[in-house]
Order: sequence, then structure tokens, then C-alpha cells
Amino acid sequence: MKIQASNPEEYIQQIPEERISIFQELRQTISDNIPQGFEEEMQYGMISFVVPKSIYPAGYHCKPYPALPFVSIASQKNFIAFYHMGIYADPKLHAWFVEEYAKHCKYKLDMGKSCVRFKRMDDIPLELIGDLLKKTTTDDWIATYEANYKK
Repeated sequence: MKIQASNPEEYIQQIPEERISIFQELRQTISDNIPQGFEEEMQYGMISFVVPKSIYPAGYHCKPYPALPFVSIASQKNFIAFYHMGIYADPKLHAWFVEEYAKHCKYKLDMGKSCVRFKRMDDIPLELIGDLLKKTTTDDWIATYEANYKK
């Protein structure tokens, strides 16, 4: 399920009605807890929070025009996806998140490299996501990105 949208509000209008409320709560949790410096924009067809080019002009990967992504959320066919590049790039942060997740949710963690898939809308650990977001500043994320991926 790919949603075509030019801004976050347009994106949310296209989400299935039964997901809108929790999706908006997740977006608000991110906005309320992400450190200063990150900016919200549409990136890769998702609502994303990025290190803007004004802070990190080098951009992302081999294509320098997109801003450096950090967190994204998307409504997929069977789940809400929460992407956090830090838990992919930082093994200590990943271990912390996996351990804490079990304390906050009654269902098993469904996770890819940077993607956490929430199939049950009533079991999204908003408090844990807020805590996770507070752990990485823009400077921290740039340093981790450069140490792991920038060549």
C-alpha cells in the first residue's frame, strides 16, 4: 500500500480510518520527543524526521540531495511501520530497545533492520518510542552515520 502525498496532512487523510487516531498519536509522540534540530518532511513516500540540509549539507548516502533520514512512519497494508535508523546503526541502542520493548508490549517484537512493524494498533508503545527518540541528538546521529556508512 503506497500512499502518494506531498505533505504529512495529505498522507494522513489517505490512511484507513481505523488507523488514523493511533497514527496521529505516534506522529505526535515523535514530534514531542525528538530532539531539537530534526525536521518533519515527506521522504521516500513516508512521514519522516530528518537532519535538514541546513545542518548536514552532505545529505544521505550516494545521493546527496535528500536530507539525512532518521525516523519515518508509514501505514502499510497490514501494519503501521516505524523506522528508526539509529536502532539499525547503533548496536547498543538496538539492544536497549529490544530489551525495553518486552517490558512495554504484550506481543512479540516484529522487527527488521530499522523497521518495527505494529500489526496490533492497541499495542504501540508510545512511551517507549518517546524514550527512544530522546536518546539521539542530530549531532549523535550524524556522527553514527558518518562512522558507519559515509565513505
